[in-house]
Amino acid sequence: MRAAAAIAGLFALFAVPFWVIPAYDAEAAGFWQHIFVTIFVFAAMACAWNILGGFAGQLSLGQTIFYGIGGYAAALMNQHFGLIPWIGMFAGAAVSVVVAVLIAWPCLRLRGPFFTLSTIAFLEVIRLLAIHFKDWTGGSAGLPVPMFVGTELRIGWSWMLFREKENYLVIAFGLLVLALIASWLVRRSRLGFSLVAVREREDAARAVGINTTAVKLSAFAISAGLTSLVGSFHGIYLNFIDPETMFSLPTAIQVAMFALIGGLGTVSGPIWGTLLVVPIAEAARGWLGAGANGLHGLVYGVVLVAVVLTMPHGLVGSIGPWLRRRFGAARAVDPTRIAAPVTGDAIARPPIGPVILEAQGLTRRFGGLIATNDVSLTLREGEVLGVIGPNGAGKTTLFNLLSGFLPPSAGTLRVMMPDGSWVTPSAPHAFAAAGVARTFQIVQPFAGLSVLENVMLGAFHQTRSATEARRIAEEVATRCGLGALLLAEARSLTVGGAKRLEVARALAMGPRILLLDEVMAGLNPADVTAAVELVKAVRDSGVAVIAIEHVMAAIMAISDRIIVINSGRMIAEGTPDEIARNPAVIEAYLGEDYVHVAA
Repeated sequence: MRAAAAIAGLFALFAVPFWVIPAYDAEAAGFWQHIFVTIFVFAAMACAWNILGGFAGQLSLGQTIFYGIGGYAAALMNQHFGLIPWIGMFAGAAVSVVVAVLIAWPCLRLRGPFFTLSTIAFLEVIRLLAIHFKDWTGGSAGLPVPMFVGTELRIGWSWMLFREKENYLVIAFGLLVLALIASWLVRRSRLGFSLVAVREREDAARAVGINTTAVKLSAFAISAGLTSLVGSFHGIYLNFIDPETMFSLPTAIQVAMFALIGGLGTVSGPIWGTLLVVPIAEAARGWLGAGANGLHGLVYGVVLVAVVLTMPHGLVGSIGPWLRRRFGAARAVDPTRIAAPVTGDAIARPPIGPVILEAQGLTRRFGGLIATNDVSLTLREGEVLGVIGPNGAGKTTLFNLLSGFLPPSAGTLRVMMPDGSWVTPSAPHAFAAAGVARTFQIVQPFAGLSVLENVMLGAFHQTRSATEARRIAEEVATRCGLGALLLAEARSLTVGGAKRLEVARALAMGPRILLLDEVMAGLNPADVTAAVELVKAVRDSGVAVIAIEHVMAAIMAISDRIIVINSGRMIAEGTPDEIARNPAVIEAYLGEDYVHVAA
């Protein structure tokens, strides 16, 4: 139903300038058709930018680099080699993808405003290079699009030059549809989920096995290629190309603003943002003439301020959820999904297997502070290893070492693969590939996504199919007691629900080793009991577990072995009974005055 409505809306958007306006007012048709060509061009660029800036959350203001490369590629290949613009269009897109990767590789190591400033710097460098190589580009004076071979006028579809604006409308609309379809496909793919995860919480994205650099590079490349295609067409349409127009910072800002007004990270938001702003600004300039010079900037500013103050999530991001609540059909909840988490009695516990993780002499220094000092441990298949110690003992630092979030200053760590070989991962996504999943001490859900989408991000580690990932996510969420909350936003969950969600997201990865960082802290007794049963069920499925916990009754109930960390050092190791009576452990927790209670 929604797909049919979207197709109908696109058809109506094209029909207005192509048929309706010429039939209603033939004299004004050319003016309005020009406005709609501009709308389609900017909407396509906004959709392309939204893949990087909306889905991935990377605020690039250098996207007109690729718009300009596309424009110059089509014109220069036409001028110097006599090639039709269609060839130059795709050649420019290929060059833009290469340039995007070269620019993104250093820039993506920067965060926040520093990344944005670096993209502006690259835009200025490219603009100056276009001015400098004037023998090819015409320099600051620019160059006209070649329209003649001798005295013969190059006109028609081959040369992308027409007397009637209807043909330009067809091409511009086709580029918009292409950008929209690409955006839709990306958002619903594994890549799209990964990009949104990076935007929401990059550390949590790394924990579910996402190579954050690779997915951001992919978004940069796709966005650049689409933007370049649009730039090639628009340069031919304008009939003149110069560095100030093709590598324009104000144009880059406008494109980002259209996506922001329409709704960042939504598929159709950039189109609605463009439809709202461009007609007002262009009509004002057309009606008022020279007296409206610069008025479009004022229009952009007023609309932006109004939307940000009244609809901070943009038009689609704010109105869309309201429409779904008001007119959308409610999804029935399957009563079988409201059950509590699966208990440990569901399957018999298999025997503990061979060692699958081995750490020797792990040490982590932060300047003069030694957070973890010469810690060695082993973990066996199907075993639960508890890690306890006072606050500040270095337990979470140890977890960060065991999951690749921190490199050790000294020591070695290796993980056994299913085929029996041993590997030494060096990054979170490599640990995930080796079968290691983790939760965080401070829960890190992808707050803007639903419970189902959160768990799907873990499931994508096992499959590239969105359908299969959804099936896995629903099954795991039900096991963790979240079946009735699949459509709820993660930010709406209670503390206990958020902790179960993190466990579900980790389990959906299909791990062989699960690191649980204080998943029972802050829970009420009923939730603690449910969490204990869930850990036992995970253990009984053959997954090895390392659990940091301060709830002593719980850690004693689930652990086969316990190690105790104090001041970065491992001070004790043994069974729960042995640890409970160990004088060094009692002293670490209660002080030396209580050592006598060990008896």
